[in-house]
Amino acid sequence: MKQQANFVIIGISAGVAVGILIASIIYCAIKWYKRHSHLRRCANERSSTTLPIRIHGLDTSVNLSASISNSNVIQGSGLIPRSAKSSWWRNHRKDHFISASGIPRYSYKDIQKATQNFTNLLGQGSFGPVYKAIMPTGGVAAVKVLASDSKQGEKEFQTEVALLGRLHHRNLVNLIGYCVDKSQRMLVYEFMSNGSLANLIYGTVQDCFYDLSMGSSGLFPECLSYLPKITKGKVHGHIQAASASVYSVNKFIHALGEEQVLSWDERLQIALDISHGIEYLHEGAVPPVVHRDLKSANILLDHSMRAKVADFGLSKEDVYDGRNSGLKGTYGYIDPEYMSTNKCTMKSDIYSFGIIMFELITAIHPHQNLMDYINLAAMSSDGIDEILDKRLVGQCNLVEVRALASIAHKCLHKTPRKRPSIGEVSQAILKIKQRRLAKEDTMSFAGDNLSQIMSRLGSQNIELSKLAGVHEGNEITPG
Repeated sequence: MKQQANFVIIGISAGVAVGILIASIIYCAIKWYKRHSHLRRCANERSSTTLPIRIHGLDTSVNLSASISNSNVIQGSGLIPRSAKSSWWRNHRKDHFISASGIPRYSYKDIQKATQNFTNLLGQGSFGPVYKAIMPTGGVAAVKVLASDSKQGEKEFQTEVALLGRLHHRNLVNLIGYCVDKSQRMLVYEFMSNGSLANLIYGTVQDCFYDLSMGSSGLFPECLSYLPKITKGKVHGHIQAASASVYSVNKFIHALGEEQVLSWDERLQIALDISHGIEYLHEGAVPPVVHRDLKSANILLDHSMRAKVADFGLSKEDVYDGRNSGLKGTYGYIDPEYMSTNKCTMKSDIYSFGIIMFELITAIHPHQNLMDYINLAAMSSDGIDEILDKRLVGQCNLVEVRALASIAHKCLHKTPRKRPSIGEVSQAILKIKQRRLAKEDTMSFAGDNLSQIMSRLGSQNIELSKLAGVHEGNEITPG
């Protein structure tokens, strides 16, 4: 009897063990199937119109602020081990992915010729120098060259190519080529002739020298590259003679002459263009994309002053993968909630866009205590009038200014879930423009009616004059 009980126990134990083994095999098979299905799906989507952003299952969260601006960027830890970074370009699968992105690949010699041996410098960013180029097709382009000592890495380069190979919208800067030639890494973009929004708001020289005033003396040669040769000596003498303060720099800039001033109409249209670009990333891309480094320096403008969102090296898809990619972005634009929780969402982009809208309204740099001015202005209904860009005083509709400020203020709500979606922001900005157009149409209609009435009265006066003349001619003179 006892022996039978032992057999039963052994049988049950064996059954349980076999069951666990079978369950483990099934679980592993499911995981294997899902992984390979995902890889096949990504491969199929390369030739389709969908927007895959994950690269062979790797999170493409990166740390890049490759704008011409010299803004400070927070560095975050990457997900690729150091040992893998050195052999990244020799990795066949990743190189194949970039080649399959549909973006033309240029040789080093092609880029060297297009940039006239890298002599036509447009500016300097954290990614490296940016050059103007005349491509073999005859088109003008901007070429970013990864500096040998750049803090940015191959992951950022890979992300930029991977994302912009799939993301296409009129309010996103197009990547039209890239170069991977031995140790050289370059990105070729469509040329945006009016530069960055930051340069237009603050002035190319002012924005650059603001970094000097913050103690970045190493940027001095880069600042000089923005100036005509005749003024470089004056700049050097001024900086040497005066303390590098915002006041002294601004004073000298004004002495150089007036910078181009954005009109209110242009600023409102720029805000709408930016919202459309972000709306595509958040609501049009599949899966959604969080930019993570929205700032005025990453908004570029074409010859028609239409704005496009640029610099996607920090971007990532809005899909939680359980991994901590580290805090990334630019000081002054980072969502405080993101800084405290280390969770970056689409509402973090909304916060950054709110800051940009206030830059458009006030022309105050985030590093110059912009938030303090915003909080003071919020204390009264017309407080925004006090911090309005002085160049717009008397040149804009204050009702529209207050309406845009109200939208921007909602974007800065301390609770992310209470911030509007980008679709709601776009609609709100569009309504401001629609009200303007409706008012202009009404005034135009009234003007046309008045012109018609005056024309009719003029015709009637002419007819009356003719009749009066005829009447006088027919009068009988008494004999």
